[in-house]
Amino acid sequence: MPLREPSTIFFQSDNVRRTIIASYWIIIILALPLWWKTTSIERLSLPSSRVRNQASKALRLPVHIQLPGSYLDTTKRSQDQLAQTLSKQGVDVVFTGGHIEGSNPTYILKHATNGLVLSDRELEYDFSDESKLSTILSELLCPPQQGHVVAPYSPRFRLSFTLLNEDSTSGNYVRSWDVSRGIRQYITPLLDQLSLLHNFTIESQVQYHAPLAFKPRPTRLSSEDLSVFVNSAEWSLCDQPLEMPESFLLPQWGGIVVHDPPSLSVDDIFPIFARQLLSLLGVSPLPVGVKYTGDVPISRWQLEALLRRRTLENTHSSQDTLRSIVTLVDQIEGMPVGWNVKDDILDALDALDKVYASSSASLRETVKQSTDAIVLASRAFFNPDMLALLYFPAEHKYAVYAPLFASAVIPVIAAAVRELLAWRRQRRQQT
Repeated sequence: MPLREPSTIFFQSDNVRRTIIASYWIIIILALPLWWKTTSIERLSLPSSRVRNQASKALRLPVHIQLPGSYLDTTKRSQDQLAQTLSKQGVDVVFTGGHIEGSNPTYILKHATNGLVLSDRELEYDFSDESKLSTILSELLCPPQQGHVVAPYSPRFRLSFTLLNEDSTSGNYVRSWDVSRGIRQYITPLLDQLSLLHNFTIESQVQYHAPLAFKPRPTRLSSEDLSVFVNSAEWSLCDQPLEMPESFLLPQWGGIVVHDPPSLSVDDIFPIFARQLLSLLGVSPLPVGVKYTGDVPISRWQLEALLRRRTLENTHSSQDTLRSIVTLVDQIEGMPVGWNVKDDILDALDALDKVYASSSASLRETVKQSTDAIVLASRAFFNPDMLALLYFPAEHKYAVYAPLFASAVIPVIAAAVRELLAWRRQRRQQT
């Protein structure tokens, strides 16, 4: 078959070839807006000035203490000491000789000589011994914190009560226990009082463990071998006898009771669980020597001290979280900020404004608003849409797009340049 001139073939003609190349460029140009839309990052503006202004505030919670009129002047020194101590913890103390109207708590001190007796909002105290007044009130209103034991604040907690049987094959194991009565009698009253702070879910289970497949053998280490495990510069061995307590706390996690009686009784176990639960949730014990005569397990002094501490913690954490969000968004240009994040930040700021507005009127309303603020701020900070591209900077995008588009775009550009040069040569030849 004789060879044909390329210029006589239909798809090799100049017009068809240039039309094909032009169609590629038309498709690329038309696809650019769609590509830009699908790959662009939604980045809404945040109320940065409002966040920084909110973060610069410091919450103050007032506490009113009513004293007998005859002791209002004689206890001035103790009043000043208490006010100075609690002021460092965000609490302003106001002493008065009468009742203060409002929703914030007013604590009443009465003179009595039968010891320290606590009931509801009243405290019986012997004013003839003024030396301990500021110390007792300080421990009641702002008790010392046990940060290594108390669990971080969370609006929801799951309480799991587990009965572990050591060796279920021996036949001497517990099939069931009266956990419902123990929870109802010892745990539920505590949860009812703490419902303003937390939402609790309770579950219980019985687990059966098989015996060990081997017999443990004792192993001794010489004093020379101890240097392998113990760094003498940072850790020292205790030389006192080791004892296994019957109950102990795992900080910020839960409590354990070792119970090995002839018969199982929840009345022996659940009071210990109740005390451990209070410690984990931050309810401080009463000062030594103070006798509580109330009907509920947690006194108002303890409960409101916990509410104040959690309110201050939640407010401070919310402010820090919002400030961190603004700082990250300013530093990372590629971090997306959608409407859900912006709405949570605005709602958290509104909740913080309500915290300050209600701080002098209602402690419970302040607690509620501080809880809403920390929940909204945390949800905005850990929003998955923000975290999705946090570790995907622009350099990574270039590394992904360059191998993908270079192999396709370079031949199209080369063909367009070649046809443009050929067209210009034809024009010069014709002229």
